[in-house]
Amino acid sequence: MAQSNLRLGIILMIATTFVFAMQDGISRHLAGEYNVFMVVMIRYWFFAAFVIFWAKANIGSIRKAAQTKQPLLQSLRGIILAVEICIMVLGFVFIGLIESLAIFTIYPLIIAALSGPILGETVGWRRSIAICVGFIGIIIILQPGLAVFSIYAIFPLCSAILFALYGLLTRYAARQDSAETSFFWTGVVGSIVTTLIGIFFWEPMLTQDWFWMGLLCVTGAFGHFLLIKCYEVAEANGVQPFAYLQLVFGSALAMIVFGETLKYTTAIGSSIVITAGLYTLWRERKANEG
Repeated sequence: MAQSNLRLGIILMIATTFVFAMQDGISRHLAGEYNVFMVVMIRYWFFAAFVIFWAKANIGSIRKAAQTKQPLLQSLRGIILAVEICIMVLGFVFIGLIESLAIFTIYPLIIAALSGPILGETVGWRRSIAICVGFIGIIIILQPGLAVFSIYAIFPLCSAILFALYGLLTRYAARQDSAETSFFWTGVVGSIVTTLIGIFFWEPMLTQDWFWMGLLCVTGAFGHFLLIKCYEVAEANGVQPFAYLQLVFGSALAMIVFGETLKYTTAIGSSIVITAGLYTLWRERKANEG
C-alpha cells in the first residue's frame, strides 16, 4: 500500500467519522421529536435506494449484486444492524450522545473477544489483557456517573454488542461473498425489516423536520460512500484507529448543540477503552504480518 494512499485513507476515515457524528446528532434530534422506528425506517428507505444504485453502477445489475450462497447469514446481518441502529438512537435520546458514544467505543474489543469462538481466530494473552482493561474502562464510565448509572445505559451497551456481532458476521460472510454483495443485503434487508415495524408508527412530521430527515438520509449515504472509498485506497488496519474520532466529533456536537457536559469519569474511561482498542488493533496487525 503506497504511503500516499494511506494518507488519503486516513483523510477519508476522518471525514467519515465527522459525517457519521453529524448523522448521530440529527438522529438524536429527530428521535427526540418522533418515534424512533419511523425515523430509522425512512433513513433505511434512502439507504436501500443508495445500495441499489451502487450495485447497478459498480456491479452491473441488482441480480448479480444479490447473488449469494448464504442468504440466511446475509439476512441475519441486515436484521442485526437495523436493530442495532434503533437501539443506539434510543440511547442518544435517553442518556445523550457523549455517554452513548463513549460506551459504544467498546465494540472493537467485543469483536476481538468473540473472534475466537465465532471465527476461530487466535486471541493471544496480550490482546486478552487489553480486552479486560477496556471493560474496566467501561465500568469507570458506567459506575461513577449518576446520569449514566441507569437502566438506559443498557441501550448503547447492547448496541455495541450487536454491532460487534454484525462485524464478525460480516467477516464470516466475506469468506464467500464480495463486499458489494454484503453491502447490498445490508441495505435491502434493513429496509424491509424497518418498514415492517416502522410503518405502524407513522406520524406527521413538521415541514422543517423533513429538512433534517432529508439531511439524515444524505449524511447516511454519504458516510457509507466515504467509508467505501476509504477501504478502497487503504488497508483497514491502517485507518481503523481514526474511527475513534467519531467520539470526539460527536462529543463536541453534543456539548455545542445539545448542551451536554463531558464528565471526567467519562473522559478517563473512554481514554482507557480507546487505548485498549488501539492496542488490540496493533496486535492484530502484527499477527497478520507474522
